[in-house]
Amino acid sequence: MTKPHILQVGPYPEWDQGPLDASFHMHRYFEAVDKAAFLADVGPQIRGIATRGELGANAAMIAACPQWEVNSVYGVGYDAVDLEAARARGIRVTNTPDVLTNDVADLGVAMMLVQSRGMIGAEAWVRDGSWAAKGLYPLQRRVWGKRAGVLGLGRIGFEVAKRLTGFDLEIAYSDVGPKEYAKGWEYIADPVALAARSDFLFVTLAASAATRHIVGSEVIAALGPSGMLINISRASNIDEDALLAALEDGTLGSAALDVFEGEPKLNPRFLALPNVLVQPHHASGTYETRQAMGKLVRDNLTAHFAGQPLLTQVA
Repeated sequence: MTKPHILQVGPYPEWDQGPLDASFHMHRYFEAVDKAAFLADVGPQIRGIATRGELGANAAMIAACPQWEVNSVYGVGYDAVDLEAARARGIRVTNTPDVLTNDVADLGVAMMLVQSRGMIGAEAWVRDGSWAAKGLYPLQRRVWGKRAGVLGLGRIGFEVAKRLTGFDLEIAYSDVGPKEYAKGWEYIADPVALAARSDFLFVTLAASAATRHIVGSEVIAALGPSGMLINISRASNIDEDALLAALEDGTLGSAALDVFEGEPKLNPRFLALPNVLVQPHHASGTYETRQAMGKLVRDNLTAHFAGQPLLTQVA
């Protein structure tokens, strides 16, 4: 049986690449120097795509592959896929939810703790001899007993909130409506009002046109000079210009960020700020989760070409 031709937009670990190569005819778009010429050459053969959440698939890529049937995304976010173009062509889209939920929530809470207690600077204080030469590290901010807001109480937001209860935080959330599974947590519809009552604001929304820059100057100002913004969702949910300005002038106290516009080439202004914890978009970056994500990408492709129901279809 002829193996289906798959366009591979970005690299995967060898534990995923080997099984993909065994089951499919993989065309490595990310290795092509002249990507337009590459697409023109292989596009007519392509029946599926394996991509990553941040890479997606644009309308030009979809147009170059007239036989395209299925798009399997390695990641929970699929906002970088041109869904309108995909739907117009009847292309099915899948992602990898659930398997990464707990790791993402873990990192979000860890970033809150690390940033609030100044742990990165404190380690440097020990290593560079400042502890011996200058004495105790400057005092930081406590976490327990404060107020946390979760913007988007989906799978990841719910797991974040569950973890925060262990630190005796008062929890509130915003979403399209109150959630049955959130009994005991306060529902606040307006993100600005949520930020105003929060010491820590976690952004855990799925990204869409409707949520673009939902955390803008008003939300940031409401969070205030003692507040912390933690983003483990998508960069597009944050107005980075407003965020940078607030961090620079003290309108916002601090931020802990795992995602950035234009990553990995983030705005260098972030790197000059002492009140920002930056991470390399690795919230799902554990061996266990990445292996489960890769398997789900393959399983969705396999199911499609076997004529079976997709495991995690989103469009």
